[in-house]
Parts: sequence; structure tokens; C-alpha cells
Amino acid sequence: METESEPYVRLATLRQLHRVVADLNTARSLADTLQTVVDGIVVGLGYELACVNLVRPDGDLVVAAFAGDPAAEALITGRVGSRASWGRRLTMGECWDGLRFIPHTEGWVLLEDDVPQWHTDGPDPRFEDEWHPEDRLYAPMYASGGELLGVISVDRPRNGRRPGAWGREALQMYAFQAAIAISNARLRANMQRALVRLEREQQALRASEESFRQAFEYAPSGMAIAEMGGDQHGRLLRTNDALCRLLGRPASVLRRYSFSDLVHPEDIGTLLRTSAEGGRAELRLGRRDGTYVWVSLRNSVVADAADGPRFLLTHVEDIEERKRHELQLAHRASHDSLTGLPNSAELRARLGARLCRRPQSARASAIEALDAAYEGREVHSGHDGHEVRVEAGGAGEHGFQPDGPDRYTASDPFDFPGAPTAPTDGPYDHHVHTVAPAADVDDGTKGLAVLFCDLDGFKSINDRFGHHTGDAVLIEVARRLTTGVRDGDTVARLGGDEFVVLADGLGAADAADLAVRLRNAIIPPIRVDGRAVRVGASFGIGWASCGMSADEVLRSADQRMYIEKRSRSKAHRRAG
Repeated sequence: METESEPYVRLATLRQLHRVVADLNTARSLADTLQTVVDGIVVGLGYELACVNLVRPDGDLVVAAFAGDPAAEALITGRVGSRASWGRRLTMGECWDGLRFIPHTEGWVLLEDDVPQWHTDGPDPRFEDEWHPEDRLYAPMYASGGELLGVISVDRPRNGRRPGAWGREALQMYAFQAAIAISNARLRANMQRALVRLEREQQALRASEESFRQAFEYAPSGMAIAEMGGDQHGRLLRTNDALCRLLGRPASVLRRYSFSDLVHPEDIGTLLRTSAEGGRAELRLGRRDGTYVWVSLRNSVVADAADGPRFLLTHVEDIEERKRHELQLAHRASHDSLTGLPNSAELRARLGARLCRRPQSARASAIEALDAAYEGREVHSGHDGHEVRVEAGGAGEHGFQPDGPDRYTASDPFDFPGAPTAPTDGPYDHHVHTVAPAADVDDGTKGLAVLFCDLDGFKSINDRFGHHTGDAVLIEVARRLTTGVRDGDTVARLGGDEFVVLADGLGAADAADLAVRLRNAIIPPIRVDGRAVRVGASFGIGWASCGMSADEVLRSADQRMYIEKRSRSKAHRRAG
């Protein structure tokens, strides 16, 4: 189709497209439309084989029409491929605008999936764009709302080559028109069925009510009708069996409630924002046993032509499994797969949440600020703890003026030599600064202790008994560390045989005692497959403080751990 000059090819292709698209609109039923789609590809687009894989109500795709080879048609027509397998195919290979091409060099991994296929073996291509029998070319078809209607599969281009730019565009244009034709065919089928129902019923209103009642009562997901407006706004008037089963309450009991009575207290705001037509929300509803289930609510208004909106029709879909899966994925992303402890990224996130870039020492105490206000000056504390005084009418709005080696007049507590840069993004007035206890004396200050733990003798266990034993040791050490800390503390695995404990509200002596307790908890033998192994532990204690980054805090604790490790003999390390 693309061996002649480009203008001729495009004109000829447009004529062919015009003819086959015109045929699409003459089909009388959905089945005829599907068959016309594949026949048009074989006749007008230059492919020997074509089929339409149509999305079923359950999401899987069925081979609904085939053209080009009676034997292959008998083999795969009516067979079903799962949505997951199709989703994999539509993300593989090369994306040609709206098409998806999977070359034979990549398609071999698809030979064992459940998508019906007719591909045969063949020799390697002799030139770059030669078509291979195991090449795959798909044209997805989408409805106007963006949902997938089906996928067109084509094979064996008559010229033996992969389609060029114009051939791809022609196939993509054809798939777009085919999607419209299929949607129209479905619409016509629905209209025909509606007309048949109306013709058979003497009263259209009664027929509509009966159809709605059946759809409401026998819907696989929960449905409810609630009052709209007035003092009883939101009260449940009618519920189907699916919703009763989901919430574990009979319909007679549910009629006493509104959704606001059943929703989780934390989700009440979400519910109120979705009370209008078209509202959609994901929230938790209470069951009879006191537990909560995650649901998706979709609201629409059942309106009366004369009096306006009367009732709120709510579709309730159980999404508990999806939410549980999302939580599991989030947990896996933030926790170590072996020990179940928070991983390095989660540790840094928790530590970073307690820190800010502004050191605590850069803020004056409330008493100093009050005294200074009465004296007509301002007092701030510098980064080194020295007082920085600002006299009334001194340096003005900007800058500072030195007035001696230890005294500056400034309008900004950070505007003096050597001061840290003042942050400009964030309300630090509401931040509780993290401070470190004094290093030389225990002045009673409580801080966030960071205990860096490195196992002693772990490598020899791995080398002698294998990684299975090493993994069992790490799991048991993680359990002992978790058992030895308070409920609010964090035990994380940094990687390898390194662990970190975050313990807030400790003084220097408290942190030292905690390190001793944790080391003693690790020392006892660990039994793995009938043998007892032992490891020791070296702890370094660091302190988190505003003005430091999470990496700086961990590095400080790590350095102290190595100092402590070197200060003890190897035999003493193994003994704890």
C-alpha cells in the first residue's frame, strides 16, 4: 500500500477508508458491525488477517469477529483473554501514537499467556522493516468517555512490511471510526430493546418502575434511596439486599439511619461534600459488628419533572480489598521485606519530620523577649548561644551595624556574621524544636535519641551457615529490638546488619541505659535449625537537633558507633 509515491498512496488509502467506513454505518446489529470492522481491514487496509477482541461486562476480552482465514477463525473465535494479559500487551513493545506494536523479538514472552492468538513461526526478517509472523500490531478502541471498548488485532500485511507512518495513521483512523460504529451499534441495540419493552407494556411508567426495581434490588453492589431536603435530609428510605449484606443490617433497621449516622467520624466531611448530584467519594461505613468497611459512594438525584429533585440515589461499592491492597503496597514501600521494620527511606522521613532548618538556639526565650519589650529593645539568641540585642531606633529595617565584638544592632535575628540562613518557607512559630542534651553534663534536657546499632560477628555467621541462617538472625534481632523499646519508639533496619532506634523524650543517661538494655537483649543465643548462634552489638548514640538534616544525624550516630566499636576488643564485642 506504500510502494507508490506518497501522494498517490494517501489518496488511495483515503478512498479505501471512505468505502470501508461507509460500510461500518450500514450494519444493522452489533454482530454485523463487528464482522464489518474486520472485513474492512482485510479488504481496504492491506492486511490478510484481522480480528476484534471485544471487552465483556466482566472486563475480559473475547474474540468477537475474525476475517481472513477460516481455519484460524474456527480456532479462536469466542475464546477469551483476561484483562490483565491484555493490559500487559498494551503496555509492551513500541507505542505508535494510538497503536501498540510488539516485535517478534519481544513477543516470545507472550506465547504462554491466555490471550487467543494464531501466530506461526517464521524465519528472521531479511531487512529492517520486514514483517515477521510473530510480530503483533494492536489498535485499541475507546469510547467517548475513555473506557476501552475492544482491541483490533491485525497480521500479515500484504506487502510483507511493517506499516509506515501513513499506514499506521490509516489503521488508527479506522480504529477510531470502528469504535464509534460499535458504540452506535450498542446504542441502537439498547434503543431497540427499550422500544420493544415500551411496546409490550401498557403503561410506560409502570414498566420503568419495574425495570428500576429489579436493577435496584438485584444489583450486585449496594444501592440506596435517601430523602433529599427538609428536616429528614439524608434519611435512608430504601436499601437493596447487597447493601444490607455489606453492612450486616436488615433493611428495616437501615431505614432508621442516614449515611451520616453510619459514616466513620473522620469521613463525615467527605460525605457532606458529596451530597450533590454526581458526587463521588471513598469513605468508611460502619457495620453492625462495630467494624468499618471501605466503600465508594456515587450519588445521583432522582428528579420529578414538576417538583424538582426529590430523592438521592446512592451506589455503594465495596472497595475493601482495593484499599487493603493499597495499604499493603504503601507498607511494602516503606518497610523492610525481611524484618518488617521501617526501611531506610521511612526512617529518614520520620526523622526529617521532627527537624527543621532553623536551629532552636536561634530563638529567644519568651521571658527574654518580654523583658526586652519593656526596655525598648529586642533580644534574640545567636547560633552560638550569645545574646544579640537590637536597640530601638537602631539599624532600621535592613542590615546590621557592628558595635563591638559581641554586640550587633539588627532587625533580623539571623542578620549577623556566621548566622545560619533564615528559612523563608514555613510557619516556624508552631514548630516544636528538637534539641540535644548537653554533651558534658546531664542537665535534665530531654531529646530525640538516635541509637545506631551494628551487629558484631554477623558476617561470620553468614559465611559459615549461609544466608538462610543470617536472615533468621536478623529477624530475631529485629524482634528483640522491637520488644525492648517503648510503643512510640521507632526501630528501623538501615540495611545489612545495621539497625537504628529513634527514642524521643530521653536524657543522656536514659539513652545510655537503653543502649545497654538493647545490647543485653541481643546477646543471648539465637537458635536456627537446631543450632545456637550468637551475635554482639555495638551502639552509637546520636541526638537529633533542628538545624541538622536526617543524614547528618545518622552520620553522627554512625561515627559514635564506630568509636564505641573500636574501643572494645573483638572478643568483648562478641560477648556484648
